[in-house]
Amino acid sequence: QVQLVESGGGLVQAGGSLRLSCAASGRTFSSYAMGWFRQAPGKEREFVAGISRNGGSTYYADSVKGRFTISRDNAKNTVYLQMASLKPEDTAVYYCAGREAGWGSVYQYRAQYNYWGQGTQVTVSS
Repeated sequence: QVQLVESGGGLVQAGGSLRLSCAASGRTFSSYAMGWFRQAPGKEREFVAGISRNGGSTYYADSVKGRFTISRDNAKNTVYLQMASLKPEDTAVYYCAGREAGWGSVYQYRAQYNYWGQGTQVTVSS
């Protein structure tokens, strides 16, 4: 079992940057592939980025590719989402997710993740 707690959300102007963090409890964080999803009002939760358990593989949604970077620090049990060149359409609640995984696996579908955080709000003003 792992518990996930997101932080770092807030209000930012278009073109600005934010870094989200997701802290995981437990001693087996390095066994988990991690991902970030987001959900805007009235919309489905969508994949943003994923990272393998060792950080060697990453995958991004086309909408954020080149602007967002996912990374992890297994010594700190934390996964990050660095967001740059933010747009109003990036406004959403951002969730981190995790699942036990093979060494290089990255997952992009909501149903593939077992554990979820409570979410952190990101609002981008125009």
